[in-house]
Amino acid sequence: MEETVRWLTPEEQHAWRSFVRLQERLRGRLSRLLQTESNVSPADFAVLVELTDAPDGRQRFLDLARALEWEKSRISHQISRMVKRGLVVREECPEDGRGAFVVITDAGRAMIEAAASRHVEAVRALFLDHVTPAELRTLAQISERVVEKLDEDAS
Repeated sequence: MEETVRWLTPEEQHAWRSFVRLQERLRGRLSRLLQTESNVSPADFAVLVELTDAPDGRQRFLDLARALEWEKSRISHQISRMVKRGLVVREECPEDGRGAFVVITDAGRAMIEAAASRHVEAVRALFLDHVTPAELRTLAQISERVVEKLDEDAS
């Protein structure tokens, strides 16, 4: 049985493409800014943000991969590079011999702290300064609803 494709209407297509362009441009600008002004790659920044949000600056390896929506090989390579630079360490999990934790180091904390203020300034200048508080609330509601659905579908 052949399924009927629900093609996007012109309005839906415009909204979707605008949303994708917004994400690509913001991600590109923020990435270049982090790299040039703070010497932090977008991947380093993503990992360090997750770890600073975690209790004790530690997170199980696979939980970190899931939070970032990265494949196991990608997170493994990224963490190996960060370990070599002293930004994080790997710690064995005493309860699970196969599991491991990724833990932020003092050098990792210093790096994220140095980059954070510039990142926030850029987020404001590139995005927040161009939306109203009502638009921001609407965007948050939309984002939360879609993320909840994606999380449901993943389980």
